[in-house]
Amino acid sequence: MEANDVDDEEFGFSRNYFLAKELASSGKKSTHKLSDINLVDEQELREATAKIEPKHESEIASLLNNYKSLYSKWAFELRCGFGLLMYGFGSKKALIEDFASTELIECGVVVINGYLHSINLKQVMIVLAELLWDQLKTQRTPSGNLSKVQQPFNSRSIDDLLSFLDGPQVEGDECFVCVVVHNIDGPGLRDSDTQQYLARIAACSHIRIVASIDNVNAPLLWDKKMVHTQFNWCWYHVPTFAPYKVEGIFYPLILAHGGTTQSVKTASIVLQSLTPNAQSVFKVLAEHQLAHPDEEGMPINTLYTICRERFLVSSQVTLNSHLTEFKDHELVKTRRHSDGQDCLYIPLTTDALEKLVLDISQ
Repeated sequence: MEANDVDDEEFGFSRNYFLAKELASSGKKSTHKLSDINLVDEQELREATAKIEPKHESEIASLLNNYKSLYSKWAFELRCGFGLLMYGFGSKKALIEDFASTELIECGVVVINGYLHSINLKQVMIVLAELLWDQLKTQRTPSGNLSKVQQPFNSRSIDDLLSFLDGPQVEGDECFVCVVVHNIDGPGLRDSDTQQYLARIAACSHIRIVASIDNVNAPLLWDKKMVHTQFNWCWYHVPTFAPYKVEGIFYPLILAHGGTTQSVKTASIVLQSLTPNAQSVFKVLAEHQLAHPDEEGMPINTLYTICRERFLVSSQVTLNSHLTEFKDHELVKTRRHSDGQDCLYIPLTTDALEKLVLDISQ
């Protein structure tokens, strides 16, 4: 083939390309829009998804069972001051909780569900401090160390709580509380400030951490100091291939619009994870809203008076702790009453609220 023939062929390709672009730009464009897509009700879609028969259940169970041989090694590394970070395809929630219930029965365990959209880290620190306090009372402590600690922890600052968790209350590292974090890269935890606080918690002498990640970009959340000094991660590739059943509840499905039933279901799951007293406080607020549908909400003072009379809370601090949990999970919201005082209300319709009260009463 001669050089002239090659030039002619290239010219032909170029001419055809630009001719095609010209014809395409002059043609009619589609009038279809994304808004024209018919969305399915989310609850209906979830019910259809639930009917899909799971596959390879025996293989998944066998895989999870094989990981049990690593439990003693994981427990040893925790006692040596390392943090455990689980990664790999599939939900690791059941695996980590089975490990904690098997190997960590002698220490307190606090679970953080990172797949929730909002988490109160200070409340987590308060619980950690209370669990550590209970352990220290049963240990032989250096003289006078515990007497300097003033209860309660609710009124303490974050720095004071961290100092207590990192303090030399006992000799050695035999006394610690374990923090289990499902999806440490989840939406409620992935901001920079929260990760810095988690790293500071993990670096405390009486804290051990076991966490899971599910996003390939999760390591970008940490710098070198956080990885090697504060979290002190031991990385474990533990693909479980288990479905993200619990984690997926809090995310809307693609091509589905949210429904009242789904909102009630999500709220019910969150309430079930709270203490019985917290559930009862929420029920008081819900019953008041159902009995007074025309009011702007329930004043906080009124809620406190009723809960105090029913022995659901012992102080305003306890009530505020419950309200913080409700607000963090978007179960309860606050708005200013016409007379200037703050009122609480539950952002659900009357029918949805009635169903929710029925669910938590069973």
